[in-house]
Amino acid sequence: MVFKRLLGSLGVGGPSVDTVLKPGAVRPGATLRGQVNLQGGGADVNVEHVTLELVARVEAEHDGGEHEGYVAFDRFIVGGSFRLGEGQRHSVPFAITLPWETPITELYGQGLGIVLGVRTELAVAGAKDKGDLDALAVAPLPVQEAILEAFGQLGFGFKTADLELGRIGGTGQQLPFYQEVELSASPEYAHVLTEVEVTFLAHRDEMEVVLEADKRGGHSSSGHDAVTRFAVPCDGAEQQNWNAIVDGWVRQMVGHRASYGHGEAYGHDFHGHGNEAGSHGHGGHHRSGSGVGTAVAAGAAGLAVGVVGGMVAAEVVDEVGDFFEGDDEGEEE
Repeated sequence: MVFKRLLGSLGVGGPSVDTVLKPGAVRPGATLRGQVNLQGGGADVNVEHVTLELVARVEAEHDGGEHEGYVAFDRFIVGGSFRLGEGQRHSVPFAITLPWETPITELYGQGLGIVLGVRTELAVAGAKDKGDLDALAVAPLPVQEAILEAFGQLGFGFKTADLELGRIGGTGQQLPFYQEVELSASPEYAHVLTEVEVTFLAHRDEMEVVLEADKRGGHSSSGHDAVTRFAVPCDGAEQQNWNAIVDGWVRQMVGHRASYGHGEAYGHDFHGHGNEAGSHGHGGHHRSGSGVGTAVAAGAAGLAVGVVGGMVAAEVVDEVGDFFEGDDEGEEE
């Protein structure tokens, strides 16, 4: 076993740590399994706790510009209160539940350019040290995949995905950041839309879908944004006609009622709560980053997955200083 990093702040000859995640992608709200492998250093130590942090890289506006950094959005104590002998190897298995709002990092097996990871913190004799960031792959819930596939079937193109610091007003958002999936308008709506941004806010039984349409201006008017919110059940995605549902959402956004937020989704037997979502927490309108990297095919929906050129950053409660520092922290050696 090759341990990735010696924990420097615990002193020369201190223990080392390697966290191994179970292979494959996990879904929001599901259980992430793995184990933390420790190797003792040059002396016996008492391990007070082994903690895992879920970390994301997000974008944020600061001092008039956009910055990137890391945000810890959940913490789990998975072990501790044991003695690690000199040179001894010890493993701590874990099973932790991801938040329902955990962003997705891939679609149809293709990466979206979203950076999520698991970081291990070891506390020994009052000193704490954090190991490297282990990449975390998150696949969409069936309902999320079905909605994105419907957009693809309707002719929308997948441009970018990113994470942004802030909160979306009028929603039940829990995390300090949200994910945007930016789609180019389909040929049918290209005369009235430039793009649509999709945000999923999943909960145990229900998911909020926040759509923002960048509407083109006419000869006598400038373009503007229409923001609406719909609620759909998380279960039973395969029983819905998502092409009709999503097309109804888009028609509502481009129609007269979009600016008032009246919400009856077209073509299905449940109502989207089409409330106006309001400001997304910075400047009245939320925006995706403009960087678009390499486009790759993304399966049956015909979406082109854009890998974000500039990765992303966010609010870290106890690590605000780290947020606006460089991009080196958390990368594997």
